[in-house]
Formats: sequence, C-alpha cells, structure tokens
Amino acid sequence: MTSFKYDIMAVGAHPDDVEIGMGGTIAKYTRLGKKVVIVNLTEAELSSNGTVEIRQKEAESACEQLGVQTRVQLQFPDRGLLASRQQATDELVTLIRQYRPRLVFAPFHKDRHPDHGHCGDICREAVFSATIKNYLPLESSKRFYVQALYYYQINGTSQPDFLIDISGDQETKYKALACFKSQFNQETNSLKTPLNSGYIDLLQAREQLLGAEAGTSAAEGFFGEKPPLIHDLLGDSIK
Repeated sequence: MTSFKYDIMAVGAHPDDVEIGMGGTIAKYTRLGKKVVIVNLTEAELSSNGTVEIRQKEAESACEQLGVQTRVQLQFPDRGLLASRQQATDELVTLIRQYRPRLVFAPFHKDRHPDHGHCGDICREAVFSATIKNYLPLESSKRFYVQALYYYQINGTSQPDFLIDISGDQETKYKALACFKSQFNQETNSLKTPLNSGYIDLLQAREQLLGAEAGTSAAEGFFGEKPPLIHDLLGDSIK
C-alpha cells in the first residue's frame, strides 16, 4: 500500500497564489490535524511591489497563520516557467517523492496570468512522471502515486467541479492574506496593480457567491481531471 507522509501538497507559481486560491481549505485541514506542504516555484522577483526578501517573510508569516507545517521555495525565474518547464518538472517530481502527498493542488489553467497556467501544466507532468520507475533513475527515492491532482482558482470565475465549505475558516484565510501587505495594500510608494485595487473584496465576493450556491456562507472552488465519485450518497462520502 502507498505510504503517505503529507496529506496535501499545494503548488503555486508565486508566494500568495496558494493562499489566494485555497487558503480557506488549507486552514480547514490543518485545523483538523492534516499535514500540508506549500511549494512556490518562483520568488516572484518581477512583482511591481515589494522585494523578494519582503515577499519571503510575508509567505512565512502566512504559513504560520494557516498552520502549514512546511514551505518549499524554489528559484525558477518569474515569467520563465515555460522555458524552465523540464527542469521545474524534475524538481517537483523529486519533491513529490520526498513528501509523498495524498493530494496535489495546482493553479487552474484559465487565468489571466500565464505563469499560473504553466505551473498547473508542470504539476500535471510531475504527478504523472513521479509514478515512472525509470524517471530520474539516479534518485534514491522510489516512484510514488499521488491519489489525486486538483486545481484551485486564482483569478476568474469559471464554474468549479466541486466546492469546499470554508465558512468556519475564511477568517483565518484572510489573516494569512493580510500578511502580504506589499501585494494587497496601497502604500505611498507602491504602484497600482489589480492586487491592491479591490482584489480582496472581489475574492471574498466570489467565495460568498460559491457558498450561497451550496447553502453555506463561503466556499472555494476546485477542478479535477475526472468527475468526483460518490460511493454513498446518503452517507455523503465523496472520494
């Protein structure tokens, strides 16, 4: 049988991607005692506001708010993931085999930022390649099968395949997002960007709308490569 070390590996192109797309879900599962590792592929060095050093401190603070046990920061070039695709895939394969997550989450491909879609593609490649015995054969770690790969939404309003109720953890999510002051606050010397121009209000509105559709106050939406399988409709057990 597969031996899982972590319950969730959430991958983002930049620090704050994971927190935006599924911060409430992560807060929910860490509250329930689940182990989570966040992987950031780039340091977001091309961001209009803040610095790499500031962004790293903000990301660490956000993880503390969410109860995340481990964060891994890679150093692939911001806006260069497409050119670094193979190397990034190999690095992520190694991490998947090291942390052995039950579930992997990645950005959904329909997004205004190309890096988010490229990150999702890299994750899909890595999840598959991690299962191949002779892929990266010099590694001491063995091949590994992730139970499922899901995609979270950063920008956009595509209709998700399924929702996770975050009504009890939304406050924790926004405490984590508040750590990214360089991105979401308009300071005296900061440039105006979509992130500091009402983005948080729009994000909350999306979660409230999704929640209302499911009969709760807030929810995050996710996408899968196959439909969810219901084993027991009366028991509400969904795999």
